[in-house]
Amino acid sequence: MALRAAEWHKLPTSLTELCINTTLRCGQSFRWRKSAEDEWSMALHGRLLSLRQDAEYIHYRATYPPAASALPTPPPSNAPSVAPEEDDTLALVKHYFNLTPNLGQLYEQWAASDANFKKRAPKFTGIRILRQDAWEALIGFICSSNNNISRISGMVQNLCLHYGPLIGDIDSVPYHDFPSPAALSGPNVEAHLMKLGFGYRAKYIAKTARMVSEEKGMKWLEDLSNPECPQFGVQEKPAGDMLEGGRERYRRAHAELLALHGVGPKVADCVCLFGLGWFEAVPVDTHVWQIAQRDYKFGKGKHSSLTAATYTAIGNLFRKLWGKEAGWAHSVLFTADLKAFSERVVAKVEIKEEEVTIKKEDDEPVLEGTIKKQTTKRKRVKKEPEESEHQTVEIKQETNRRSKRQRGRAVA
Repeated sequence: MALRAAEWHKLPTSLTELCINTTLRCGQSFRWRKSAEDEWSMALHGRLLSLRQDAEYIHYRATYPPAASALPTPPPSNAPSVAPEEDDTLALVKHYFNLTPNLGQLYEQWAASDANFKKRAPKFTGIRILRQDAWEALIGFICSSNNNISRISGMVQNLCLHYGPLIGDIDSVPYHDFPSPAALSGPNVEAHLMKLGFGYRAKYIAKTARMVSEEKGMKWLEDLSNPECPQFGVQEKPAGDMLEGGRERYRRAHAELLALHGVGPKVADCVCLFGLGWFEAVPVDTHVWQIAQRDYKFGKGKHSSLTAATYTAIGNLFRKLWGKEAGWAHSVLFTADLKAFSERVVAKVEIKEEEVTIKKEDDEPVLEGTIKKQTTKRKRVKKEPEESEHQTVEIKQETNRRSKRQRGRAVA
């Protein structure tokens, strides 16, 4: 379904308040695609949303699929896109990127209470917590179990491709919106997802979709959200209800999510943070635990392993440091620690020929000649997060193998 290019609009936004190149790559959302022209696109709420950014503006445009009732079948490839009478794309962009809080002030607040944040955060400004649909966050983070960002993105794209509504194409690449719970509740979904490579997550997705579609309902999921951060298009609750028992409401939301298939404490906190607006939720995995150990000297005694008690203690540590936006501040440090956003040192081995003299023992004849000497230089390059540990090991192993070969040739 080819779409006609829509008009670009711009929204004044500094890179310190929002950096989309960082925010969209740090493991919050898994459906954005980036083109060679630094344009990000995703199907969202019935439209194809595209974004670009410069130092002063977010540039955005929304392209809608043709109105089926007004077009012949099949529709012509140059059919105009039909937007609703009142286009709400600006409101959607502001909501999705959570643009109301002043991020500069929040960074200053977190830095004032934490020297480690003050040290690491200045290179990673503009990271905002997205306000995604709770259902998409739920399924996306079920896919995240024992997984990396690249594979999670592939799984989520497959879900959309096979079960989500087609919105349109960009350069012959189809963009599908996220599938509904009903679409993922069919009797053959689990088997199909297994064939697509979802592994044990196929069962979790199918069962959770049935629970939400047939038993609990989408309203149940939406009602777990922070009343200060409702889902897009959902009416905010009266101000008097907003702050009442906030911490308890977050804990209740977390506990209710644990009843779903494939949802453990970390996935539940990811859904709370990225889909339900509970910014105090702190998802703790081995990566975050390592940050707590390395930078906060956390992990001795009873917290020397990542148990349920340790999980809770790390969350409480960060909530004590950063308050009700602890999950947001934690995400900045999490991103700063991802290898995709930091330079890594790669050993570059160079072989040079040098004249050397090797004297053997017991006054044997002196061996004179030319051998090749290894020189190691270090070069800083970018590394993708899903390849980080694997590549580091490979580089070290290859360097060691070359060193051994060169030493063997020199002694021969």
